[in-house]
Amino acid sequence: MADRYPWEEEQSREQMVIRLSDNRDANVFDQLDPPDPELYLDCIHCGFCLPTCPTYLVLGNEMDSPRGRLTLIRAASEGNIAISDSFARHMDLCLLCRACETACPSGVKFGPLMETARGQIGRQHRYPPAEQRFRDVLLRTFTDLGRLRILVSLLRLYQRSGLQRLLRGSGLLSRLGRLGRMESLLPRVPAPRTCALPEVTPPKGERRGRVGLLLGCVQRYFFAHVNAATVRVLSENGYEVIAPQDQGCCGSLLVHEGEREQGKQLARQTIDCFEQANVDLIVVNAAGCGSAMKEYGELLHADPVYAERAKTFSRKVRDISELLAETPLRGALQPLGLTVTYHDACHLAHGQKIRREPRMLLKAIPGLQLVELKESDFCCGSAGTYNLRHPDLAQQLLDRKIERIKETGADIVVSGNLGCSLQIEKGLRERGLSIRVMHPVELLDTSCGDMKQPIKRTG
Repeated sequence: MADRYPWEEEQSREQMVIRLSDNRDANVFDQLDPPDPELYLDCIHCGFCLPTCPTYLVLGNEMDSPRGRLTLIRAASEGNIAISDSFARHMDLCLLCRACETACPSGVKFGPLMETARGQIGRQHRYPPAEQRFRDVLLRTFTDLGRLRILVSLLRLYQRSGLQRLLRGSGLLSRLGRLGRMESLLPRVPAPRTCALPEVTPPKGERRGRVGLLLGCVQRYFFAHVNAATVRVLSENGYEVIAPQDQGCCGSLLVHEGEREQGKQLARQTIDCFEQANVDLIVVNAAGCGSAMKEYGELLHADPVYAERAKTFSRKVRDISELLAETPLRGALQPLGLTVTYHDACHLAHGQKIRREPRMLLKAIPGLQLVELKESDFCCGSAGTYNLRHPDLAQQLLDRKIERIKETGADIVVSGNLGCSLQIEKGLRERGLSIRVMHPVELLDTSCGDMKQPIKRTG
């Protein structure tokens, strides 16, 4: 690709930024969070991003690469193309894995650009009615704790009644389209009592600090054991843990899908909640949530009330592995005779640049053998709701990931993101592989001796 776009005149970067910012009549984007020329003009069209982009590798289409998508965004900014079905599809097919950010020598912030472009699509473009309804249901259900609580109750009944076992055994789910695909991702729904955590958990030994814990949405109901393990490990390591009971969704799913105004409102509520809790740090055990929360400062930069508060909040956010790796672990860890491999969740490795810390924690457990996973940071195809909206492409990425996991011979694959865990569990189950998926903090919790049951291979 040429150094300049075909319609670009010889201008300095500063002149181009001014021209693009002033060109509102031609710009097809509205003025509510449009893609920032300061960001997309950082792209030098080198193509280093191409071999890292999952959609480009699968589809082979330049417009389904980061460089191609930036070309489309700029063309729309200059009024050369409209927000058409084609434009929307190329943006929608992006996994937002942000692997391109890791590869980019110019430091292009592709994630915020894609999120703002999707926001424009959401206001100016309508998906086909069935697709729009499905998208709305997903976003409104998974980000609303009241609706999610009702859904979880129904799913728990579905599983306890034996209906799930009957349907999965009958083969009928494969004929149910999207509903069947959603069911294939469903983990065991825990009993309500196991989802509750105390609002305050005191530290053991000398106090290291007071931290707030994001309970999350899906993880609150489907991965309550991960939240519980997080609290126990933090307490064991000297942290007072505050789990505010009035916290809601952090807004990450909405922000990633371009629903930025709704995401901003949930971000404000999250900031309010943890400010009232008066904590030193905010701990997150879900990579997608942590990535979004660390970018609240960018999300709310134009908000006169929350701009500075958001920056302060974001500086306090830590992934659980990031916090635990800062200081030596306390207590004598018990040996675990297991072989594990580690999957780098996209929003942890590429979004938050956290790779070393989870591996450090795993290597600290006596008797545990860590086998490196080839293409460990290649997307598994989960990507929020991507595996539900684009199942065929997501399945190709998942198949690639499962093949790599098989090669390791591991008993357990470790992931720091709950969406990845659901996706990988599905792939392992489909292949009949007896490999368990766990969060790093669960293994630490086991090694601390707090879990009542030993880890076993799943059949």
